[in-house]
Amino acid sequence: MLLPLTRWQRRLSLALVALVVSLGLATAGLAAGGVTAQQVIATFEQSFGVHPGQRRNHIKGSCASGSFVANANARQYSRSPIFSGQPVPVVARFSLAGGNPKAPDTARSPRGLGLQFKPRGAGVVNMALINTPVFGAATPESFHGNLIATRPDPVTGKPDPETVKAFRASHPDTRAQAAFLAANNPVASYTSSSYYSLHAFRFLNSANRSQLVRWAFVPRDGEQRLSDEELKAAPASFLEQRLLDRTQQGPVQWDLVLTLGKPGDVDNDPTVAWPEDRKTVTIGTLTLNAASSQKGGVCEAVVFDPLVLGDGIVATNDPVLQFRSGSYALSYDRRNRGV
Repeated sequence: MLLPLTRWQRRLSLALVALVVSLGLATAGLAAGGVTAQQVIATFEQSFGVHPGQRRNHIKGSCASGSFVANANARQYSRSPIFSGQPVPVVARFSLAGGNPKAPDTARSPRGLGLQFKPRGAGVVNMALINTPVFGAATPESFHGNLIATRPDPVTGKPDPETVKAFRASHPDTRAQAAFLAANNPVASYTSSSYYSLHAFRFLNSANRSQLVRWAFVPRDGEQRLSDEELKAAPASFLEQRLLDRTQQGPVQWDLVLTLGKPGDVDNDPTVAWPEDRKTVTIGTLTLNAASSQKGGVCEAVVFDPLVLGDGIVATNDPVLQFRSGSYALSYDRRNRGV
């Protein structure tokens, strides 16, 4: 089980969160693609209801902790302190997409992995990943529209198929992720899935050389998905218990695999996959050795804002990536106030 935070650690964590929130709220009202963070959060609340004190998206989750150790390849590409080669403490949160706290673990929706790295003598570095290789929208406006189109009908509890079909037809950027989710059964465990950065970033090394990258955490346990029979028979909630059981058996590991972009590769659209011939390099290992429920856990208060990067990692102008800080901050502000 995870050890509870000490009073000093909790105060420090909340202080860091408060700083992130203050910076995020400063831009939360700014429009991006004609959509504001307030509008997106309001639509989540309209679609899934308001659950006081909880996240608006990826609401159902579990905590884990461990460390990350970079290998010698990492420093070639980035001078970030998380790639020092020394063990870096990590707080992790696994989750299901959406704002339903009782969403079934068999849902054909993305699984999320939030990571907060805490390198010694430096600020935190965040990553927010999901287990589909592409995202479901190229712009905040398209994401918001898709959220409205897939809103559950109050009578059936499911989205209206004709509304979804019409939206997909008019927004081709939403099709690739939807096709992936339809063609691939949900994962059998949080620990048997890859998780992708989705967005492109730029790494800067000690010589200030820039390299366009995307990355994925690839499980050493191997990719495992539910069979059709298992999907039908699985209970509504099993992912957390399997996470707890697996970490009790021993450390769980993922390799951090970097994909190197080339000039001309798309760097501002997370719905577009790069060509499969791009060079990949393994630059480190994530090890998680403890897990718990999120209530009172080490991940409960963490805001996994992917724009909190520190030196050596630079965000691109991807509009979805740039939009995320404001919505994360607004969601945290509301749950922190118990609303």
